[in-house]
Amino acid sequence: SSWDKCDFELHLCQALPEFNLHSGWIRRNGQSGMGPPYSDHHGNESAYFLSLSSDMQASSAALRTNVFLPTDEEHICQIRFHYWVSQRSGTLMVGLQKHSEDTVTNIWQVSGELQNQWNVNTIKINSTEKYEV
Repeated sequence: SSWDKCDFELHLCQALPEFNLHSGWIRRNGQSGMGPPYSDHHGNESAYFLSLSSDMQASSAALRTNVFLPTDEEHICQIRFHYWVSQRSGTLMVGLQKHSEDTVTNIWQVSGELQNQWNVNTIKINSTEKYEV
């Protein structure tokens, strides 16, 4: 019944705290002169999105959400996101880390297919304990 929309226009989202923007990620728009994409998923050139810095070619970078509460039949978590994969891209992965575990479990990934266009994905998350994505 409640949801947060994250569009990066003014800042990072409540779900993505500033201190969790690991090196490599930058907030930019299509007018930044950094190459594609030249607009957001709506075609707006001045709208902001997160992008990996071009000097991150041989590394990895992560985003980590705030802690989410456990889910149940009444309270589900659904994360919808738009993403752009270029020819130089590696693998984009979404992971789940339960608070009782030290490891991140991969729950979705994409590698280099449907290149140079915006795509959208929705992930439904079920967890009986607190977790981060």
